Amino acid sequence: MSRDARWKSLLELLVERGRLDVEEAAAELQVSSATIRRDFDQLAEQQMLVRTRGGAVVHGVSYELPLRYKTARHASEKQRIARAVAGLVTPGTAVGLTGGTTTTEVARALAVRPELASGSPALTVVTNALNIANELAVRPQFKIVVTGGVARPQSYELIGPLADGVLSQITIDVAVLGVVAFDVTHGAAAHDEAEAAINRLLCERAARVIVAADSSKLGQRAFARICGSDAVDTLVTDTAADEGAVRSFEEAGVRVVAV
Repeated sequence: MSRDARWKSLLELLVERGRLDVEEAAAELQVSSATIRRDFDQLAEQQMLVRTRGGAVVHGVSYELPLRYKTARHASEKQRIARAVAGLVTPGTAVGLTGGTTTTEVARALAVRPELASGSPALTVVTNALNIANELAVRPQFKIVVTGGVARPQSYELIGPLADGVLSQITIDVAVLGVVAFDVTHGAAAHDEAEAAINRLLCERAARVIVAADSSKLGQRAFARICGSDAVDTLVTDTAADEGAVRSFEEAGVRVVAV
């Protein structure tokens, strides 16, 4: 296992469990304790974790793993969700994409959709996510609109009043929202309030809102509210979604597509 892959696995385990000791991590990753100690020390230098005697803990109570360190957790689910979302986008329309791992997969699914191989433009994509804009900019049939703003390193999203200024001047047909949590009562949410504010504005400028979220996000709460469930038209999730949660969303008027 390469160092990068090992670091990604370590950080994911840490986010999931809150703390890790050296021996536990070494057994999980099937490497030596000395290697894990060195990894912990180097990640602590980058302020990715807090070193403790014999192990490590996450930074603070509400910790968000930076996008560059997120591995393909629920990868197959996210790819299925992405293909389903891409299928809901009509050629020639304007679509907004927020940042995140699932919406990045949506961007990739849109890029290879045969119906979007040509057009002038085949699709207008509005995004505040630098990585998504970078991936789609090489597609000449797509018109890419980037909001501007201050880059948030954890998610590659542009936030702040500069992004507000662009979004307040446009309208879009559909907004595809990546979320940290989605609950019928508490709505869609993100870790960061500035990120949530931009995502909220993107939703407000859209005729239709799609939440793309794997089943692990459903019924969860997070710090910063993006919008209520009443603002969401469609939830695209995976088939592992709890039946009770799906029923609750449907009763609230949200169309649920499980793939």
